[in-house]
Amino acid sequence: MLSQLSNFRPDADSDTPLYMQLANQLSDGIASGDWRANEALPSERVLSEMLNISRVTARKAIDMLCARGMLTRRRGSGTYITPKLEQPLSRLTSFSEELRQRGFTAGSRWLQREIGVAAPIELLSLGLSPNMPVARLKRLRTADDVVMAIETSTIPAMYMPDPGNVNGSLYGYLEASGNVPMRALQHIRAINANAEQARLANIAPGTAMLHITRVSYLESGAAVELTHSYCRSDYYEFVAESRR
Repeated sequence: MLSQLSNFRPDADSDTPLYMQLANQLSDGIASGDWRANEALPSERVLSEMLNISRVTARKAIDMLCARGMLTRRRGSGTYITPKLEQPLSRLTSFSEELRQRGFTAGSRWLQREIGVAAPIELLSLGLSPNMPVARLKRLRTADDVVMAIETSTIPAMYMPDPGNVNGSLYGYLEASGNVPMRALQHIRAINANAEQARLANIAPGTAMLHITRVSYLESGAAVELTHSYCRSDYYEFVAESRR
């Protein structure tokens, strides 16, 4: 990639500031796949030497992309491409499927897998009778070992009698047992991370997150899943296509 850096050289005769030109060119390069997620960006020194610009210009361009959430500075290590998951709202897929399709390695860190009695909100969302057992699963969802989301799922125990058997994709487990969701309703809202969410997601308390509540249904119309996902807004975004 270093041999191609000359293509990112700003135009000194342009009315657009050099740092802004460089930021936009780097942004286009990241979007087109010139760098992979978590790959290190060339240092300010390398950028300034190869593009014949000042280190101040290089630093301001990098600062701009850090503010956009495209780059992440790691103290004592360098500046890296921020993993980003764009999930379309028009297609029902699992977190693992979306990551694999975009070249990431999906992972989970389990925090809880147990059977319990359904709480009132779970009864209402899943259409269950009082005192019915449910499986509860809580985990950190990762992409290339970076925490992207905190996810808590509730499944009626009739569809998941032993949550300890779920090792990878939740939807993969449900599909293997003949209970794959066919449609889902999702509600998305912005929240600020509380202390526990911040600790788990490795972010500062009060940082903006996306809270997604999803209820998924079988082809029969029965609710099979209630999931609350708390997603890092700097790594995760939803995309909706509208037609007229």
